[in-house]
Amino acid sequence: MAFIGVDLHTNSFTICRLRNDGSEGFETFALSASALQAFCQSLDADDEIAVESTGNTTWFCDEIRACVGRIVVVNPRQFQVIRKSVNKTDRNDARSLAFFLSKDMLPETRLKSTAEAELGSLVATRDVFVKQRTMLLNKIHAMFVRRGCKLKKEGLASKKRLRELDLSQFTALEQVELMALRNQALSLTETLAELDKAIEAAGAELPGHEGISSIKGIGARSAAILLSGIGNIDDFESADKLAAYVGIVPKVSQSNDADNRGRITKRGNKLMRTTLVQCTLVATRYSGYLNAFYQRIKERRGAGKAIIATARKLLSIIYDTLKNGWVFEDFTEFKIKENQCPAGQSS
Repeated sequence: MAFIGVDLHTNSFTICRLRNDGSEGFETFALSASALQAFCQSLDADDEIAVESTGNTTWFCDEIRACVGRIVVVNPRQFQVIRKSVNKTDRNDARSLAFFLSKDMLPETRLKSTAEAELGSLVATRDVFVKQRTMLLNKIHAMFVRRGCKLKKEGLASKKRLRELDLSQFTALEQVELMALRNQALSLTETLAELDKAIEAAGAELPGHEGISSIKGIGARSAAILLSGIGNIDDFESADKLAAYVGIVPKVSQSNDADNRGRITKRGNKLMRTTLVQCTLVATRYSGYLNAFYQRIKERRGAGKAIIATARKLLSIIYDTLKNGWVFEDFTEFKIKENQCPAGQSS
């Protein structure tokens, strides 16, 4: 068995093969079909490979997957050793990947299926448009406030109220600006409605959609976002592994006898993490179990930490639901169809 770090480029790749006896071997291959075949022939079935996530990583991994025991795709934004190295070479980059792979200390990202990747891209685009619309509406609100007008931000979310805004009190130039802002906001609202339909339709085709959609608090769009982020639930050995992937576990710093736990790591997909917290806020209104858990943590540690802890609890329920193919008949009572036992009720 060997731990192999791969520094992948568009036309070549360099490997460092770290063996159990501590010896190292380096080799550079052209990125071609014949070179990949030669590389695969040099691999053993129990070898492990680490490679950074780049534009061609999915293709590379698909080509070698059958030849090795494990492939770890590394998130380059979370693995700073290579980027901040003062002696950055292809061989050193490959060596760093191999070494940290041998210690199981690499921040892993996962390759998604085509359907998951396409949906994830669409979800990210929607998030960009949401932020753009929010900026436009905030600008409109600020212009009204500057004129001493009382205007609720919530009202601007309505297309009808946005169209009916009285602009007569503004100067001609301000009216031009406001109309431009309003038109762009209305256009984005229509675009977002189209994207929401596409996201919900695509999400409904993913495995596990019926199950997590039966959890009160998770709507069709949120289910699509969560599923596109999670992917194959069998990639995670436990709910704790999934929580670490989502970035909703505390940072741990251990030294000598000290064991310090800080804020959550916030690793992984920010939109998925935000969506999970939003779903948790709704789910606690309907689930007595989740609400009781939230209140218990809130009394000891405050509302902020309580909602994060409850979000992790909800994620455990999502994990069990996807892992076992459960569908809730009544989530408020933790009643699962086909007389299955409810998930995640251990405190």
